Parts: sequence; C-alpha cells; structure tokens
Amino acid sequence: MSLNIRNVCLLGHGSDGKTSLAESMLFLTKGTDRLGKIADGNTVCDFDPEEIKRQISISATPIPLEYNGSKLNMIDTPGYFDFAGELLQGLRVADAGVIVVTAKSGAGVGTEKAWKYLTSQKKARVFYVSKLDEENANFNQTFANLRSQFGLSVCPFVIPCVDGDKTVGIVDIVSKKAFKPDGGAMELPSSMQGEVDEYFNILCESVAETSEEFMEKFFGGEEFTQEEMQQGIRAGIRAAVLTPVYCGSATTGLGTLALLDGLIKFAPAPDEGQPEAGKDASGADVTVAVDPNGPTCALVFKTTSDQYGKFSFFKVVSGKVTSDMTLVNARTGQNEKIGHLYTVKGKKNTEIKEVACGDIGAVSKLTDTKTGDTLCASGKVISLAGIAYPATSYSLAFSPKIKGGEEKIASGLTRMSEEDYTFTVKLDAETHQMVVSGLGDIHLDVLCSRLKNKFGVEVEIEEPRVPYREKIRKKVKVEGKHKKQSGGHGQYGHVWIEFEPGETEDLTFEEKIYGGSVPKNFHPAVEKGLRDRIHKGVLAGYPVVNLKATLVDGSYHDVDSSEMAFKTAAGVAYKNGLPLANPVLLEPIGELKVFIPDSYMGDIIGDLNKRRGRVMGMNPGEDGQQTVEAEVPMAEMHSYAIDLRSMTQGRGSFAFSFIRYDETPPNIQQKVIEDAKTLAEEDED
Repeated sequence: MSLNIRNVCLLGHGSDGKTSLAESMLFLTKGTDRLGKIADGNTVCDFDPEEIKRQISISATPIPLEYNGSKLNMIDTPGYFDFAGELLQGLRVADAGVIVVTAKSGAGVGTEKAWKYLTSQKKARVFYVSKLDEENANFNQTFANLRSQFGLSVCPFVIPCVDGDKTVGIVDIVSKKAFKPDGGAMELPSSMQGEVDEYFNILCESVAETSEEFMEKFFGGEEFTQEEMQQGIRAGIRAAVLTPVYCGSATTGLGTLALLDGLIKFAPAPDEGQPEAGKDASGADVTVAVDPNGPTCALVFKTTSDQYGKFSFFKVVSGKVTSDMTLVNARTGQNEKIGHLYTVKGKKNTEIKEVACGDIGAVSKLTDTKTGDTLCASGKVISLAGIAYPATSYSLAFSPKIKGGEEKIASGLTRMSEEDYTFTVKLDAETHQMVVSGLGDIHLDVLCSRLKNKFGVEVEIEEPRVPYREKIRKKVKVEGKHKKQSGGHGQYGHVWIEFEPGETEDLTFEEKIYGGSVPKNFHPAVEKGLRDRIHKGVLAGYPVVNLKATLVDGSYHDVDSSEMAFKTAAGVAYKNGLPLANPVLLEPIGELKVFIPDSYMGDIIGDLNKRRGRVMGMNPGEDGQQTVEAEVPMAEMHSYAIDLRSMTQGRGSFAFSFIRYDETPPNIQQKVIEDAKTLAEEDED
C-alpha cells in the first residue's frame, strides 16, 4: 500500500494565483479560520515583510494540509525568475507539480518554464486554470491554447459549469457530475451536455494510450468503467503522458476541493516515483528506495533563519526522523543531534515528535548542516543528489551609506547566504568594491532591503567597475634619477631603462649593464621599484601588463646610494617613460552564449551589434531553440540579464565568461580616462 502523503509544488508565472490557491486550500480544509488575501498582506505563505511589501512570493513555502484522511504538503513557489532558486528547492522534494495559469491571460513564460522543469525531472504535471470569476476569463480558449502549446497529453478533468454568461459551478469530466462552489451536487445544465461529452471523449482517448488493452477497448467502441478510467488516469499521470486540467477560483473556493480530490486520487505518493539517486561513502552510485522500514535518510532542501535561530526543512526519503535521533551529515561526516522537530505553516511552528517516511518537516539549530545536505543513519551514509542552482547573471557593487558599515554588510550577506544559494559576494581587490551577483535587479533589491531591515545597515549600489588594463605599444629609453641631500647621508639612485611591449602578461625585467655603472646588488631594488608601480598605469590608474623593462645604464654613489634610492629612481623612470611609449587601455572581452527561441534571433543580433559585440556563430538546438555565440566587451554587459529578459519576455538565458583583453576604441578609452580622473578626485575629497 502506498504512502498516504502527497508532496505537490505550485508553479507558474508571477501573479497567476499560486499563493491565492494555497490560501483557498488552507481555508477550505480548515487549516486557517479566514481566507487571507495578498492585497491585505495576511496570507499564510507570503508572511515575510518583503513579500507583503512587494505583494509577490519570494520564498518557497511548504504548507501542510489534512484532507479526507490524507496529508498534502503544498509548496508555494515564486513565479518571478529572480527567485528561481526557491522554485528549484520546492521542486526537488515534490512528487508532482500543479502549474497555475489564469483563464484571462493563458500560458505565460513562467508556464513554459514550469512545464520544462517538470518534464526534465520526469514529475507528474497538472494544470490549474485560475481566476474563472474574473472578467474576460475564458476557460475553453485557455484549454485549447494549453493543448496546442503542450500537446495532446493535456486533458480536461474539471471544466466550468456555465449557465448563460455566469459560472455557477464546475463539472467533473471523469464522473460527468456537476458541483456547486461549496462542493454540493447540482444538476448538469442540458446546454452543456454536448460539451461535456466532447471533453469526456478527449479524456478517454488519452486513457486508451496508457495500455494496449485499453487501446483495443477504445477502438472497439466499448466504454471504460469508472475503475478503468481511474486506473488509466493514474498510470498516465505517473508516466507523464497525461496532464489533467482543473479549474476554479481561489476567491470563491470554486474548484479547490475538486483539485485536492484529484491530487489525492491521481498524483503519485512519495513511494510511487523513481528511487532517489545518490552516492555511498566510497563515492559509488546508488539508489535509495522510499521505504518506511529502511534506514533513515533525509534531504535538507531549504534553510531559514529568524530571531529564534536556524530552521532546516527536510524530506524523509527512507525510514523516519524522530526528535531523539543522532544522524550523520553525509557531506561533513559529523554527527547531528536532532532536537526539536516541527511542522511549519507560514509563521506558525507546531512541535512534533516524528516525521514519517515521505513527509516534510523542519528541525531547529543543526550545527553544520546546509541546504542540499543529506542526513543519514550511522553505518548507512548516502549522499543524495543536491539542488542545481542557476548561475548568477546580474551584479552590483554594494557599499555602506555610512562609512564603517562594510563589516555589517559582509556579516548580513553571510547570514543571508545560508538561506539563499543564488547570490555570490566577491571583494574585488583591484577595484576595491564589494560585488554582489544574483539573478536579477529585484533579487538584489530584496537583499538591500533585508540588509536594512534585518541587519540595520543601509546600502548604496552602483555599477561594478570594469577591470581594465594598460599596456605600451612602442619602445622608449628613459632616465630616472633620485638625488636628495639632507643632514648626514644623502640619497642617490640613477638608472637608464628601456621600456617596450613584453610577451607575457607579467613584468619581464632584464639588465644589460656594462662596466658596473649600477652594481648588481641594486638590480633587485630596480625591479622592485617597477613592480610596485605597474599596479597603477599612467592613463587611468589600471594595472599595466605585457611590459618589458631592461636596465641598460645608470650611476651610483659610494656613500649615498641605497636600495631605497634605486627603487625610487626606477619609479621615476616608469612615471616619465610610459606616457612616451604610446600607452593604450585594454578592455576585458568575454565569450557570450545566448540561448533563445528562434523567433528572437533578429532582436538579439541587433542588440549585440549595439554592444560592440562580434557574432561568431549560431547553432540550432531542439524545440526551435538557437544558441548565438559572440564576443562582447565586458563593459557592455552590465544590464544584459535585464535587457535579455525584456527582449525575450524571459525566455532567453545566457552564459558569459572572460577570454582575453583587447585594445579599447579611442572614444571609449577617453571616457574611461575621464571617469577614472573624476573618481580619483572624489576619493581625494
């Protein structure tokens, strides 16, 4: 007998109604005593201050429900792409996904992405058409579009019951029965009989494809029994060859219970899916069956922290987790004492003694366990597959509004990185900036707000500075002399140095001294003087590369010459010589790969030309996708993540990596030099 638990992820485009549907489920199953509304900021799922302020979901929120003797863990996930990491966390522990799409606007980019996620992970898919009660809602058109876009596996299970222009209930296509918004039975309007029969035939055709026996029966003109229908539906959903379509309104509760009934009847239980893939202590590939009687194995899929401490959310894959256990962290090899266990419903934590196989729970105050870790029974250490997060694509430099707040920013970001694995922090030694990279502008804006509200530090943001380089293009011979007389010993160092373009990025230093004009013991000081200087070029203060310096002549004083004097003399030669050697600014060039649907090709190529990009090639992929390969200056890429999202409505993605430095065009070089001068003046102030 399968486990009486359903772990279901709510996915879809932003603002399509996922959180409202979760709220409706909670209210109708008596999980809450009032129906929360996003506009009022009182929903169970979106309780974070940032979510309430922005009226969007930012975190994946597991919501436990009890309905008709079954346990459902509904995981509400964000629809905005800046928070895709949270979606992937929820999807990692779900056994099925409900893709929410509105009856007004139909499938959006978030719908397409949700479909791809579920398909690639071979998880059961269900559509829920929301907002039936709103003006211009059109279920039939939305259903037709879903079927056209996602294929014939998309089948109607519940449709609106319409009397005139008004939706008065829903019709269960499987049983051909109509129900009122409160779940009570009602008579099917005679005007809908033909439509219901048509949808029923579509469903029967999909059921027929689940087995040869059913196929023969269908083409033989025989009707399926209710038992056969349910058997075929379950098999089709679990094999991902049948995708049910439900519908309703979260505001009125229409269709919510029908969806819950369908999930309990047809969605796979945790032990009906594929075994979990992992590696044993020796690194060999293994699989872990979902088995209540097996050794304990649990995957931590989410971490949160509040004023009371850290919570680790986990799914029990095998065995069970109790509050008195000691488990082994497969990554660290360290023991973790399991203390207080909870079920978490929004802000409300309920302490429990045990989390059963297949179920989701939370544990507080683990010592060194992170998101993606596996907790196992001692002697049976297995590391389950973790969570693959998207690469960062948008960066900003963070600095405190009040000087001295750098440590607070770093501390706050470190704390937040325990919860959010989709941003990175880099202290750029060259530009002296703290560069934070994430998945988009909203993502980084949320980080700024949380730094202010949770950690008390206000942040200023700016575009990260580009790490330019400088080099020379011709050979020059220059003199450097340092002569200073004061009380006692003086200082004397004198060199002639030839500067020319070098073959390696680092400084190449040679000496061709004849007759001992500069004694050998001072040669290292000359090199040291040059190495200290090449970190700052003469054009805009950027590091100098590909420089060859040859010490060819000079003079010294028996008493006044010293290493410091020759080091200073070399610096004088550098400062005087490089401006004469035709210096030029080098800009970093990156290799860009843009992954887009074919229809956006023209816009992408045109945009790359505006960014001084050079298109190197185009490679067609599957499903009308194209990969555009180009070389683009890094200076033109700062806003590319936002611009690409705008150009492709979020369908495009890209990868960008540094490959080399090239000479900067004169007009760009002049602007960079002016900007560097302005920045230096500001620093002096």
